Amino acid sequence: MSLSIDIHILQSLPPSNVNRDDAGSPKTAIYGGARRLRASSQSWKRATRRRFESSPFLGDLPSGTRTTRLVEMITHALATDHGIDEPRAKELAVKALSPISLDKDKKNAEQNRTAYLMFVGRDQIASMAEAIAADPGAVEALSKGDAEKFLEDSLGSRHSIDVALFGRMVADLPKLKVDASVQVAHAIATHATETEFDYFTAVDDESTAEETGAGMIGTVEYASATLYRYANLNVDQLVKNLGTDLASAITAIRAFLDAFVKSVPGGHQNTFAQNTRPAVVTFVVRDNQPVNLVSAFEAPVVAGKEGLVSESAVRLAAELRQAADLWGDPFLSVASSYIPSLHEQVHDVFGESTALAEAIESVCGVVKERCGEVAA
Repeated sequence: MSLSIDIHILQSLPPSNVNRDDAGSPKTAIYGGARRLRASSQSWKRATRRRFESSPFLGDLPSGTRTTRLVEMITHALATDHGIDEPRAKELAVKALSPISLDKDKKNAEQNRTAYLMFVGRDQIASMAEAIAADPGAVEALSKGDAEKFLEDSLGSRHSIDVALFGRMVADLPKLKVDASVQVAHAIATHATETEFDYFTAVDDESTAEETGAGMIGTVEYASATLYRYANLNVDQLVKNLGTDLASAITAIRAFLDAFVKSVPGGHQNTFAQNTRPAVVTFVVRDNQPVNLVSAFEAPVVAGKEGLVSESAVRLAAELRQAADLWGDPFLSVASSYIPSLHEQVHDVFGESTALAEAIESVCGVVKERCGEVAA
């Protein structure tokens, strides 16, 4: 079976609106017959990717970008790094990317934007520009099939960390598909939640004494909650996607675990300043099927004198133990970081609480050991 890492997190958010729907309301879901605050997997994946930009763990691993502006970026690389004049550079970039559909919107088509976001490594863009500059005439003469092969060679291997983790779908060129090595669940509240409205007014600083009333009036919807967050990482798929050795995969694992734990979607950040840290983080290493423990909260948690986190942690620990004992889903190891005030039954299942960096290193140590055994 594949080696995988389950990430279980309990995190309390203050009044906030980290991920809103089309009407501007915090996203919600009905679970266990109760409405819960929800944050989409996409919003948390983007927040994780943004933390890679300042991650101290990436080392030499390249990062990626998700954009419709590939023509523009390759044109810039050809002009800046290879001295090709911009009009010709743009023609070459359009030719090289011809197998990928361009946007049918007139304005975007004129700017040669792709019809959908393309997820690529920044070093792959640089390599593609270098290959084009090495033989512009050959690029100009590419047939449709040859152009597809050129793209497959340029974008089909040695992916950036974020492409290797979160995968890629390309409708026009299926061979560019990358199977994700990470699955991320929608974060949901462990308890029933209701949204509220903040009625605000803003004063015009330059108003005169004769003027009355506010310069602006409005409302913003918000909610607060203790969220259960879950993701799993398939180590074998990550190694395959990176196309490198285990050491690079360990670097990627370390960077992902740190970034995922510490990330928070940035919706209305200036209004609510919602950057909290988790109360519970548990990494579970498995060589069987990953297990989402959200069933622990099918019956909504009710706040007691110790709040919501304590009871949520007890339920999470019980669900992890039940998954192992009742359903036969044993795990290889568990490493945890959690606040010191939690109940003893939490300690019994999650083990001793350590600093996050130590918990991550414990996971990496197990991965190295198990992969070494397989290799032997």
